[in-house]
Amino acid sequence: MDKLEIKDTDMARKYCNDGRALEQNGDRLKAIEAYEAAFTADPDDTEVCFRLAYSLDLVGEEEEAMHLYEQCIQQPNPPLNALLNLTVLYEDRGQYTKAERCVRQVLATNPNHPRAQLYIKDLTATNTMVIDDESDRKTEKHSALLDTPVTDFDLSVRTRNALRKMSVRTLGDLLRVTEADLRSYKNVGDASLDEIRAMLAQRGLRLGQAIDQQNSAAKQAMYDQLTEGTESETLDRTVNELKLTVRARKALALLNINSLADLCMRTEAELMGIKNFGMTSLLEIKEKLSAMDLCLRQLEE
Repeated sequence: MDKLEIKDTDMARKYCNDGRALEQNGDRLKAIEAYEAAFTADPDDTEVCFRLAYSLDLVGEEEEAMHLYEQCIQQPNPPLNALLNLTVLYEDRGQYTKAERCVRQVLATNPNHPRAQLYIKDLTATNTMVIDDESDRKTEKHSALLDTPVTDFDLSVRTRNALRKMSVRTLGDLLRVTEADLRSYKNVGDASLDEIRAMLAQRGLRLGQAIDQQNSAAKQAMYDQLTEGTESETLDRTVNELKLTVRARKALALLNINSLADLCMRTEAELMGIKNFGMTSLLEIKEKLSAMDLCLRQLEE
């Protein structure tokens, strides 16, 4: 049913006109609300998309503005100002290849555009200082993929709108949310989840992938820090060797803590957050670890 949604172009026009009137009266925030309503009514309206992006850009919401500009320039005959504003945002982030692509698109339409000519000179000078080896190209290609707006993929209007309201703008953003996060949002149902999973699977990706990678890296870093001055064989031993009470063992099982290393990478707060885990169990664990010259992880102040 998502694919068959009908855009309300008349309502989008009405909200867009309201937004322009509010802009003229100097009420930028109310204008943004009107443009957001217009965008929801018709997300494919180029003018609406540009007005919303421009208004957000003015109030400092650069990330959201950038993604809307990117959607805007995908339309036939995109506004030149959208391309130029996007150029500035790309250049500020060091994405010079993307910035140059936008400028050249402007010059293809208007070869004598003064701002575009100025930008292309600046970008050309910058690019001569960038070392472009194979590693850089691979990194840029991967970053470009993650920076791709979700609006570029074959998703329904309902799904795209839901992701926008969740501030999921790019493929990279999508990898930083879990299926549970999406299900918790009222406008994301099974049909939308199936769409998203299928789209990611086609690219060898999955929901929550970035979170898992970050957790894995963080865990390895903590483990490396933990093993400084400690025999790794000791840390690899199971928590069963602590001979804890039944309540304490059950609590650790809830956190999937199997080894001493797993336990030592946890803080007191994490353990106390487990249901039915009290001060008695905490003191028991700390005493057992202390006897082995180990301790729970301390947070940096």
